[in-house]
Amino acid sequence: MNRYFAICPRGLEELLLEELRVVGGEDLRSTHGGVHFSGDWGVCYRANLESRLATRILWHIVTGPYASEEDIYHLAVRQLWPNHFAVSRTMRVVTTAIKCPLKSLDYVTLRVKDAVCDRFRDDLGERPNIDTRRPDVSVHVFLTENTCTLYLDTSGQPLWQRGFRKASVDAPLKENLAAGILKLAGWQPGMALIDPMCGSGTFVLEAIQMALDRAPGLDRGFAFEMLKKFDALTWASIRAAAEARVKPGERLDIRAYDIDDKAVRATRRNLQEAGFDDLVTVDRADVLETQPLTAQGILIANPPYGERIGEQDELAAFYPQLGSALKRHWAGWNCFFFTADLRLPKLLGLRPSRKTPLYNGPLECRLFEIRMVAGSNRKP
Repeated sequence: MNRYFAICPRGLEELLLEELRVVGGEDLRSTHGGVHFSGDWGVCYRANLESRLATRILWHIVTGPYASEEDIYHLAVRQLWPNHFAVSRTMRVVTTAIKCPLKSLDYVTLRVKDAVCDRFRDDLGERPNIDTRRPDVSVHVFLTENTCTLYLDTSGQPLWQRGFRKASVDAPLKENLAAGILKLAGWQPGMALIDPMCGSGTFVLEAIQMALDRAPGLDRGFAFEMLKKFDALTWASIRAAAEARVKPGERLDIRAYDIDDKAVRATRRNLQEAGFDDLVTVDRADVLETQPLTAQGILIANPPYGERIGEQDELAAFYPQLGSALKRHWAGWNCFFFTADLRLPKLLGLRPSRKTPLYNGPLECRLFEIRMVAGSNRKP
C-alpha cells in the first residue's frame, strides 16, 4: 500500500475525500488544502483519471525531522531515487512550507536537487537533467516547523488541465474549482443549468462531462507513466473501463450566455475542441434580460469582482439591477454566485441561504446560494 496526498482548492477537501473513497482510497484524512489517503497503484491511477476536484496526486516517499538544510539534504540523499525513475528522465524540485524557520526555500530546493542528483551519481555514475518548465518527474518537498516530507508527483500537469480548453478569457476559473462549485450547488445531470456570465465556458464544460459520466483525465497523460513502477496493463484496463462508461452525447438542458462576444466565441471554441458543441446552447445575451425556459433549475455564475476603485463603483451600480432581474424572472430557481466581492448579497438586495468559504488560489471567496421565491426573499 502506498501513501498519497491529493491537493485541492481550499474549501473542497470533504468533497474530494468522498471522491477518493469512490475510487478505492483508504485511510482517508482531510487537512487544509487536501486529503491524505492510501492505496495500491490502481487507486493512484484512478484518482488521477477520475478526480474532478484534485489539483495533483503526490506519492509519499518519506517524512523526517529537520533543523537545518543539511538535515533535509541527508534525508533526501538516503532515498533510492534510481529505483523510482530512470536517469534519462528530466526532473525538478518544488518546495512549499508552513511555518518553516529556514531563511530560503530556494536553497532548500537546491539542496534536495543536489541530493537526488548525488544519489544517482553514486549509484549509476550519472545524474538526471533538470527541466523546471515541463519535467518528466517532479520531487515535491513540504516543510512544516520541524518536519520534512518528500513526495513524487504522479500527475504531471495540474489535473485541472483537462486537455481541451484552448480559448481563454481574463481571470478564467480553474476546472477543478468549477466542478467543486457545481457539486456544492447540488447540480445533478438532468437538472436545468444556466451560466449567464459564461466567460470561457468552464462551468458548462464541467457539467457536460458530469452528465456524460466522462472521466476528466481521458484526454491527457500523467507523470505516473514516467515512473519505474508504472504498470501499463493495469493502466490500460482502468482507462478502457472509463472510456466504456461514457454515455453517448445527447442534447442537454444546459445554457451558457455572456454579453461579451469574445467570451461567447471562447466558449464555443472550447466546446468544439471537446466535441461537445452540439450538446448545449451558447448565445450572446445580457444577464439582466435573460429568462429561464423551465420553472426550476440552477443558475450558477462567477461575476466580475473589481480589483480597481472604478470597477467596484460600476459593480455597485450593476448588482442592484441584477437583484431586480433575479426577483422579476427567476422565481423557483436556486441561484449561486461565486465571488471575492463580499458585498454582493447586500448590493443584490437578496439574503443568501448559504455562504460557503472557498479560495480561488490565494484569493478568499464565497459561494453565495440565493433561493429565489415568488415575491420577497426577506423574512418578516
